[in-house]
Amino acid sequence: MNQRGFAPQNGPQMMPQYPQNHRWFHGNIQREEAEGLLVNHDEGTFLIRASTHYPGDFTLSIRHPEPQKVEHYRIISSQRGFTIDDESYFNDLDAIVRHYRADEDGLCTRLGMPVHRATPDQKVTTQRAMLPPNIPPDRLINEQELILGPEVGRGFFGAVFEGEYRGQKVAIKTLQDSSATKAFWEEAHIMLKLRNKHLVDMIGISHRYIVLEFMAKGNLRDYLRTRGRALITNDMQMKFALDVVHGMVYLESKQLVHRDLASRNILISANDDAKVSDFGMAQDDRTPLDGGKIPVKWTAPEAIRHRRFSNKSDVWSFGVLLWEMYSFGKVPYPRIPADEVIAFLEEGSRMPKPDDCPENMYKVMNKCWLWEIDSRPSFKEIEKEILSYSKKH
Repeated sequence: MNQRGFAPQNGPQMMPQYPQNHRWFHGNIQREEAEGLLVNHDEGTFLIRASTHYPGDFTLSIRHPEPQKVEHYRIISSQRGFTIDDESYFNDLDAIVRHYRADEDGLCTRLGMPVHRATPDQKVTTQRAMLPPNIPPDRLINEQELILGPEVGRGFFGAVFEGEYRGQKVAIKTLQDSSATKAFWEEAHIMLKLRNKHLVDMIGISHRYIVLEFMAKGNLRDYLRTRGRALITNDMQMKFALDVVHGMVYLESKQLVHRDLASRNILISANDDAKVSDFGMAQDDRTPLDGGKIPVKWTAPEAIRHRRFSNKSDVWSFGVLLWEMYSFGKVPYPRIPADEVIAFLEEGSRMPKPDDCPENMYKVMNKCWLWEIDSRPSFKEIEKEILSYSKKH
């Protein structure tokens, strides 16, 4: 059997090395891009691409007989050959194309003319044309240079993959829901403005990927839960608190509001540096939040009730993040449902001090949780206070 096109089932999701003379093979493109290439063509127009969800398999995408509709069929690669229906097996993809051109055999229609794959130069030009304007040339990523590895998490817009770019290990955020395209670009544009060692750095962008520096130890919440008191010292907790507050002082100076500050959105590097990440909800401090879910247990009362977000609402969230850190990743407000949190706070109640949490750090938390917005400290003031504690520690 001819096994051209096979990729390791448990290895990185690289583009399968199928013969490049077949212009109907488009490699590692996403479902949405395939539909965009086919939807305005005649019935039966087709292409074949690498499977998004099943490394080593392929997908046959066909323009459906109904207008503006595209059908997708998984081509399974097995020891018996390539198959769509587990009945007919073929030695290679050429044979599949020949078969379904002669007979629809269960597909929505017979295969007609292929959509040809763009050359690398054409592809780069097309990708750049699909990007918003004003992106610096040095931040544009040629997707041909990206290698997608395993999925390592889920972001605001889709999956996050470990990957490689020009020999460097990176994290790759994907746009998998076309309805979120506007928000995806908004996050990218915000990250283009930011450059600080306490924020996760954006290396570049393509029309469907945001490429970020790789943070080897994952998010702070999982880091706390998996290591616990046995491995995480008070000195480490103090360092993480300072790393985060340094990053938030920088955002405050730019008048940017994160709106989703929580331990799950703090990433830890191989050197145990904590960096602020995930700017999917970030905006300047004058922009109201339109729609979307609010993480109630991390959000300030005025933001929950009136969607009034500010740097001071981020300060409230920072207090919750500190509580998470000294609770080693517990969910805030244990045993209190999210829809009862506001009533709990209105009575003047606040979360109790976590076990072994220093009094001075609990004092910072309570300052962050002051009901009156103007009474809360700024991040600059919090930074100064925590620095004074760290010097005495």
